[in-house]
Amino acid sequence: MIDTLLLNAIATTLKNLYGLDVNSSDIALQKTKKEFTGDFTLVVFPYVKAARKSPEAVANEIGAAVKESVAEVENYNVIKGFLNFVISDSYWIAFANRIAVDECFGLKKASDTAEPVVIEFSSPNTNKPLHLGHIRNNLLGWSVSQLLAAAGERVIRVNLVNDRGIHICKSMLAWQRFGNGETPQSSGMKGDHLVGKYYVEFDKHYKQEVAELMAGGMEEDEAKKNAPLMLEAQRMLKLWEDGDEAIRRLWEQMNGWVYAGFDETYARLGVSFDKIYYESQTYLLGKELVQKGLDSGVLFRKDDGSVWCDLTDAGLDQKLLLRKDGTSVYMTQDLGTALLRQQEFGARQLIYVVGNEQDYHFQVLKIILSRLGFEWADSLYHLSYGMVELPNGKMKSREGTVVDADDLIDVMEHDACEICADRGKNVEMDDEEKQRLYHTLALGALKYFILKVDPTKTMLFNPAESIDFNGNTGPFIQYTYARIRSIIRKAGDEKNINIAESAIPQTLNDKEKEVLKLLYDMPATVQQAAASYSPAVIANYCYELAKAFNSFYQDTPILRESDTQRMRFLVRLCSAVSLGIKNMMSILGIEVPERM
Repeated sequence: MIDTLLLNAIATTLKNLYGLDVNSSDIALQKTKKEFTGDFTLVVFPYVKAARKSPEAVANEIGAAVKESVAEVENYNVIKGFLNFVISDSYWIAFANRIAVDECFGLKKASDTAEPVVIEFSSPNTNKPLHLGHIRNNLLGWSVSQLLAAAGERVIRVNLVNDRGIHICKSMLAWQRFGNGETPQSSGMKGDHLVGKYYVEFDKHYKQEVAELMAGGMEEDEAKKNAPLMLEAQRMLKLWEDGDEAIRRLWEQMNGWVYAGFDETYARLGVSFDKIYYESQTYLLGKELVQKGLDSGVLFRKDDGSVWCDLTDAGLDQKLLLRKDGTSVYMTQDLGTALLRQQEFGARQLIYVVGNEQDYHFQVLKIILSRLGFEWADSLYHLSYGMVELPNGKMKSREGTVVDADDLIDVMEHDACEICADRGKNVEMDDEEKQRLYHTLALGALKYFILKVDPTKTMLFNPAESIDFNGNTGPFIQYTYARIRSIIRKAGDEKNINIAESAIPQTLNDKEKEVLKLLYDMPATVQQAAASYSPAVIANYCYELAKAFNSFYQDTPILRESDTQRMRFLVRLCSAVSLGIKNMMSILGIEVPERM
C-alpha cells in the first residue's frame, strides 16, 4: 500500500537529513483535506527543531527526497508546515485493476489457531418474545462479531438464554391459572408470543391483588411482597430448583414453545450462534463458585442465610449472590457461565453485548471474578449500548407495551412492498423474487438505520425514514449496488467487456480518484471500526462510498464511452465499488440485491 511506502521513505529521509531515528509507525500521515491538492499530508512541525530550519524549508526538503525515492509520488506541495504528496494516476489505476477482482479486499482472515474472541449477544428471557430492544442487541452483536472477523480475529458467537428464574415462573403460573390448556397449535400463535401473553396476564392479576391488599390498609411495598400470586411464583421457583417433576415438565413444555418462536425470529433477522448456553445449566456452577468464595472469605453470609460480596472498598455497595432461600440471581449464573466459557475456549477476550442499564452488573461481575482469583477477569469487556426509542406509538405490540421484533419486520416488509410499487421497481420479477426483495430491503433498512448510530448512544428509530431510497439509508446503498451490477451486466452483454481484463486509461478525473481513494481507505476503516467495536463506522463508510459513486456516475456516461480501454477501466471501477459495498454491508449483516 502506498501509505506504507511513504511512511518508510519519510522515516529514511528523516534519518538521512536530520539524523532522526523515527519509527514509521510513529509518523502521522493524514489524508489531504479536500480544499488542498494532494492525497496524503505530513505535518512537519515535530521535526523543525532538529532540522533548525523553517517549517516550509523542512517540508520542501522532505518532499524532494521522498519524490526522488518513491516512484508513485508524482508531485508535492507545501503549505506552511504541511507537506502534501500527490500520488500518480498510474498508481491509482493499477490499484483499481487489482481490487476489482479481489473479492476479499479489505478483509483479513483469522488464524484457525488464534486465541478466540467470544462474544455474547441476544440473551433473551423465555417469558416473552424478542422485541425492539432485542433487535438492537442482536444486530449489534452479529455485526460486531462480523467486524472482528473481518479485522482478522477468530470469533465465537454465543447466546445465554435466561430460561429459569422468577420471571419464567410468572408466565408458567399464569398459564396454569388462566390458560385452559392453550397451546401454539390450538391458538395459531407463535410460541414465544403465547408465553408472553401469560406473562402479561400474571402482571394484570398481580396488580389487582396488590390493589386489593392496599385497599385493606397494607403499605404498597408490603402488598407487592405478599400478593398471593407473587408468593406462589416464588414457591414455584423454589420447587423448580428442588427438581420438582411436575414443575420441570411444565417448564420444559413452555420453554420449548419459546425456543421454536425464537428460532423463527433469528432466522428472519439473519442471526445465528456457534453455541447456546442456558442459565438452567450454568447456575449450579455459579453456586459452586459462591461456595468457594464463602470458604475463602471473599464472600460472606448474612444472618438470614443470604450470601453477599462486599464491594464498598471499590466504591460500590454490597452485592447479593444467593437469596436467603438459597435460590440464585443473575450474577450467580454469570459467574458460572464466564468460567465455563473460559475453560472451553481459552478466550483472549469475553465480550458481552448488553444495554447500558447493566453497566453496574458487569462492573461487579469483573470485580468478583478477579477477587475469586481468575486472572482472565481483565479480559471481560461490556459492550454497553443505548436504548432504542420510537417517535410515536403507532406500532403496538401484542403485549401493548413494546414493539415485538416479528411485528416490526412485518411492518418493514409491507412498507418495502409499497415503496417498490410506487417507484415502479421489480415489475419484471415473479412473486417469489419480489418477496425476497421486499425482505432484503426491509432488513437492510432496519439493520442499517440501527447500526449507523454509535452503539453508545440512545437512538430514535423511525421506520418510515429508514426505508427511504434517498439519504443515509440501507435501501439507498442497496439500490446503488443494484445499479452498479446492472451497469456491469449491460457492459458484458452489449459491449463485450470482461471485467477480468485490466485496462490502462491515460488519466483519471477528480471524481474517479475520489472513489478510488475511498476504496483505498477500506482496510483501515475496518481496523478502526473493530478497534472501537462500532459498526457505525462501517455504515457511514458505505454511505460515503455509495454517494461518491453516484456523483461519479452522474457525470460519466459509462456505457456510451467510445474509448474501449477507458470503458473497460470504468467497468472495473464499478466492479471494485460493488465488491466494496457488498463486503462492507455484509459486516452489517445486510444483503445487497443483484437487481431491483
